[in-house]
Amino acid sequence: MKGLITKSTGSWYQVLDSEKGQFYEARIRGKFKLIKTRLTNPLAVGDMVEFSLEQDDVAWITHITPRKNYLIRKSVNLSKEAHIIASNIDIACFIYTLKFPETSLGFLDRFLACCEAYNIKPLILINKMDTLSDEETELVRYVESLYKEIGYDTLEISSYSKLNLDQLQDLIKNKVSVFFGHSGSGKSTLVNALQPDLNLKTSEISTSVLKGKHTTTFAQMHFWDFGGSVIDTPGVREFAMIDVEKAEIQHYFPEIFSVGRGCKYHNCMHINEPKCAVIKSLEEGGRIEESRYNTYLKLMEEAEENSLP
Repeated sequence: MKGLITKSTGSWYQVLDSEKGQFYEARIRGKFKLIKTRLTNPLAVGDMVEFSLEQDDVAWITHITPRKNYLIRKSVNLSKEAHIIASNIDIACFIYTLKFPETSLGFLDRFLACCEAYNIKPLILINKMDTLSDEETELVRYVESLYKEIGYDTLEISSYSKLNLDQLQDLIKNKVSVFFGHSGSGKSTLVNALQPDLNLKTSEISTSVLKGKHTTTFAQMHFWDFGGSVIDTPGVREFAMIDVEKAEIQHYFPEIFSVGRGCKYHNCMHINEPKCAVIKSLEEGGRIEESRYNTYLKLMEEAEENSLP
């Protein structure tokens, strides 16, 4: 039997029978846990699998179909291990909030680099537009212009005023989408606004630290009435890339890769090499934003650390 993983709690999974449209509680055979990998979870929401049914209608997952892509986050307390958040994604929506909570550009850049690395189309959703002052709106428009110039799509939205939700619906219709962002950024509220009968639990913002309280503790796929599905994820603090070579990192920053073609040396890493077009662009206030370059350097450092035995 073939199915789709629609929920993962860590030890149990929910699998949707592809032919009958029926959900089963599922577990994995022990051999899955023996697969040599730097990933802490063998299965993720979005995976296509094969399974068999026991007499008590518990499904036992026996095989996983190769993934077309996936996104991962760093595992807690395991710097060289990573956890798959979701797989087989058509469009990954990043929920950016200027405040309540504040989203750093470095966090956004990590997300975009991961999308580039694993061949996933990203969409930057600027949320909570209804809460911004004129000055804050101007700042958001500046951020949007930076990323549009690089080639990324952005959309200003509000779950409460319904700003551009019809347009968002058209963009994710009949696709497997996933919503990412900090806790409190409004992922579950957005899902509810797009389809109210889902009634997902939403979080309150802690006034003491202005961060969201975790409400989604495991990933789960929900199906839209208008076609397609969304994977609702726990609040992610940091995205990760594993088994990536230092020389590859520049490929995940389109503007750095493009400007880097003008470097004197073809193997330039854009750190301290002579005649580096990227460093020249930074010094002259060219196409490369300093915040993006700083994230690039950080990912280069991590790639070197993770390559050590």
